[in-house]
Amino acid sequence: MAKKSGVSSKTHTQQQLNDYANQNNPNNKAYKARIANDKKTKRVSKKYKAVREVKCQAKLYAEIGLNADLDWMCYSNPCDFD
Repeated sequence: MAKKSGVSSKTHTQQQLNDYANQNNPNNKAYKARIANDKKTKRVSKKYKAVREVKCQAKLYAEIGLNADLDWMCYSNPCDFD
């Protein structure tokens, strides 16, 4: 049998059923608010994740003793260092 999605009227009140229906109906204000909140939350999470990664990388470089990024070595002329 296929798995049913949704909520059962045997285990939920009428108000809970109505709330679920409103949150899953694309024409409803509650649905639009839920989607907007999800997008905002994910955007903020990505921002903080990026900040955490940069801080972690800076901490690692400080522990190793690298205080400068080494990207400039990739784009420079190797003959300049002779």
